[in-house]
Order: sequence, then C-alpha cells, then structure tokens
Amino acid sequence: MHGTATEPFLYLAHVNVARGENVVLHDINLSVNAGEHIAILGPNGCGKSTLIKTITCECYPMVQPETKVRIFGRERWDLTELKKRLGVVSAELPGKQTLQTTGRDAVITGFFSSSTLWPNLVVTDAMRVHAEEVLEQVDALEFAEKKVGEMSAGQQRRIMIGRALVGSAGMLLLDEPSNALDLAAQAELRGLLRRLAQQGTGIMLITHHIADIPPEIDRILMMRDGRIIADGAKEELLTAERLSELFRTEVQLTEKDGFRHAW
Repeated sequence: MHGTATEPFLYLAHVNVARGENVVLHDINLSVNAGEHIAILGPNGCGKSTLIKTITCECYPMVQPETKVRIFGRERWDLTELKKRLGVVSAELPGKQTLQTTGRDAVITGFFSSSTLWPNLVVTDAMRVHAEEVLEQVDALEFAEKKVGEMSAGQQRRIMIGRALVGSAGMLLLDEPSNALDLAAQAELRGLLRRLAQQGTGIMLITHHIADIPPEIDRILMMRDGRIIADGAKEELLTAERLSELFRTEVQLTEKDGFRHAW
C-alpha cells in the first residue's frame, strides 16, 4: 500500500529531546507527507539519528504545552502497531536471531516487527504472497533461502529494506543505509532506492553522504547542533556554498547521472 502526497505521515511542532542531561534536539518543527522523498543531511552528531528515534518512539520529547507529535495523523500509538507501519532500515547489522533466519522469513518478520519467526506467530498465505512480491521488488529472490548471516552486507541491506516494506504504509525511513557497504553494493542500493521512489514509495533518507541522495529526492533538510537550519528544495540547498556552511569545511560538488558527489 503506497501513501499519497495528500496524506500526512509526520507532524512535529516545537519538539525538544534530551538524552541524559543534554538537550540534543532543539525546537524541531517538521511536516512530511506520505509519499514524499526527503533527505536529512548533516554532520555526525547533529541529531539526525535522534530525530529518527523520536519518530519511532525510542526517544520521547520533553513535555511542554506547545509540543506536538503526530504520526500517520495520530498522537497516541500502541508501539507494536506503530513499528509494523514504520518501515525503518537502520545502519546497524541485523540482530543475532535475524542472522539465523532465511531471507524470506526475515522479510516476513516485518509483518510482526519481530527479530525472527517465533513459533507463536501466525503467517497467513496473504503474508507469504506479499513477501514474495517484495522480495522480487528488492531483487532478493535469488538469495531468499540463504541465512541472513551468510549474506553479503549488500544482500542483508536488501533483505532489511524488504522487511521494512512489507508492513509499512508506503514510507521508508533509512538511517545511513550505505554504511558498511562496498562500492558495488552502494551502487546497487542507490539503484534500488531510485526504483522504489519511482514506484511511489515515500523515502526519508538520513545521511551525511551526498552521493546517497537519489535524483528522485527533491526536498532537503539540513541539521546541525540538534537544530534544523534549512528545509527546502534540493536545487537550492545542495550547492557547494550551502554544504560548505553545513559541514564547516570547503566542499566541492559535481553531478553525474542525477547524483551529486562531494569532496
């Protein structure tokens, strides 16, 4: 099921988040429609991953009267239900249980937001059919019977994207997805993200690698020191001048096949 550009996916107003004694997100105001393609860009430690954890309710905003958090139009969620609908792909490797699971079963776990197919979980025929469709969508059918722990990092990332897609409401949240991938796997991942975007899947991509941003992403959010410092069209923000300011170093920029590359 794909979202449309008219459905709200995320609404944050005046969100502040503390981790321990430190406030790490400051007055975050953000609205994202389902089906949008957006990249969140910033240096390490700028608050990008904390923002994702706030969306997935792993971190909670400080309680203040003006603070609002709505996900898929709702302010309150059963966390198990929300996890099934949020298609999150983290930079971390799959957990120990998932590594012992076949690719096909790992994708099916996305219906339950579980680490493996535990005996108490009931898998329906409809789930299996949809999982096959998703495996084909992410080009993972040829290694679907392989254990996740025996796969290359690139194959694992495809399976994790498939897992995120089966239960999600047409939105993928990707946190530094090219980490630990070699050059060939990075190229495959970027091609996959392009196809998913073209098919109507919404994408929220968190990265500090400019080359990860596919041409289909048209909105850029820039973060630094726990604040959103810019939110606008890619053409305006992905410039050498704006990137140099964001990363506080001189950045050179070039473009090839719709992708921008920085050094």
